[in-house]
Amino acid sequence: MLSNMSRCERIEVPSPDPLKREALAIEKKKMLRLLSEVAMVGNTKSTEQGLISTVLPLLKLLSLAIFGLILGHKKTQIVPKETFKLLSKLVFALFLPCLIFIHLGQSITLDNFMHWWFIPVNVLLSTLVGFVLGVLVVIICRPPQEFTRFTIIMTAFGNTGNLHLAIVGSICHSIDQPFGPDCKRNGVAYVSFAQWVAVILVYTLVYHMMEPPMEYYEVVDEREKVEEECGQQEDNGVSRPLLVEAEWPGIEDKETENSKTALVARIFNSVSNLSLANGPDVENDIHDTADDPEPIRCLAAPKVVKKMRTVAEQTPVQHILQPPTIASLFAILIGMVPHLKAFTFGYDAPLSFITDSLEILAGAMVPSVMLILGGMLAEGPNESKLGLRTMIGISVARLFVLPLLGIGVITLANKMNILVEGDHMYTFVLLLQYTTPSAILLGAIASLRGYAVSEASALIFWQHLLALISLSLYIVVYFKMFSFS
Repeated sequence: MLSNMSRCERIEVPSPDPLKREALAIEKKKMLRLLSEVAMVGNTKSTEQGLISTVLPLLKLLSLAIFGLILGHKKTQIVPKETFKLLSKLVFALFLPCLIFIHLGQSITLDNFMHWWFIPVNVLLSTLVGFVLGVLVVIICRPPQEFTRFTIIMTAFGNTGNLHLAIVGSICHSIDQPFGPDCKRNGVAYVSFAQWVAVILVYTLVYHMMEPPMEYYEVVDEREKVEEECGQQEDNGVSRPLLVEAEWPGIEDKETENSKTALVARIFNSVSNLSLANGPDVENDIHDTADDPEPIRCLAAPKVVKKMRTVAEQTPVQHILQPPTIASLFAILIGMVPHLKAFTFGYDAPLSFITDSLEILAGAMVPSVMLILGGMLAEGPNESKLGLRTMIGISVARLFVLPLLGIGVITLANKMNILVEGDHMYTFVLLLQYTTPSAILLGAIASLRGYAVSEASALIFWQHLLALISLSLYIVVYFKMFSFS
């Protein structure tokens, strides 16, 4: 037995053939190479799918806009301009308020109200950054002197309403969106919560900045008189561009005797007696004491106060309380009171049949807005005296430079722990405020003030076409940022 064990111990395992070892090594390398290629193909496919899922929502919106363009084009005239204007009134007075009330009312609470404070602040920040960019565009591009303020305004004030809601709605309609099951409700709530700040800015600061320049007032005034005489025989409102009423229906009813005058310039310009004959007698009571030199110092402060009061009286603050703003106020009020919220929202709420009806109406908002945008683009750009260099400067600054600065602002805010942690939709809406083209509402204000109407129409037309590229680019960038966070 011992001899058998010693014999077994002496048995040696034969070493494999060197050729076989080399063949095994080659096979192993082939397998590793194959696996790496498969991984690369998988990464490429995932990247392509990511790009497709990012661009696809914009393609849906583009399709809706093309439908509107075909329906409203001059060669087809399937749907007349007056129908688009009626549709815009429905959006403004019914569909948009329903959408805001339903989603903002369900999302907001007292705790959320305290956490969402940076949303309206970011609107002010984006406007401020855009204002600085507008000044740089004026310095670099040197537009005609009468369009200096117009250049700054069109660079500073972007679309914060309907286009944001359309983008959010289209993205949340996708299956592979990265914002979770409450994507649309939260997104619409965030956008709606920012709208009231933009509305206040438009009806106060923008309204006065868009008044006709003082030195060109007589020219503008004479042109308006000629246009009014030529348009007396035309149907009321039919000849007005769709751009004017795309986001502010019924603007023709908002005009006052001072809407198309350089009111602020005349009031605060000490040598404005030349043009006082053309406008309202707003300074007679201010100059009554001008012959008496002694009380000038005592009356200096009251004069400034009186001028500011005159400007405030001519500011259309009553237009701030429009149906979308009222819907936001009601949604915030009901949403922050738990008993009212339980009574209004939810499957078992006593008023659920009303909120369900409002939600059905709200579903028509996004397609209607894009159809109106297509009808607006179907009219084509108007002639512009702004100059090609200035138009390119405004568009590049607004659509490509401002979003880069916005990424820096939001990144800094995130490092300061200002943003809502882990809420990508919150961050996306903040970034979107820097990304959209100039507000369509600026075209309505330009028409109301009689200042740069054709220039606003042309610039908004080309910006919205160029936004197809810029929005696609930056939404891809934003989604990549979310994937790494």
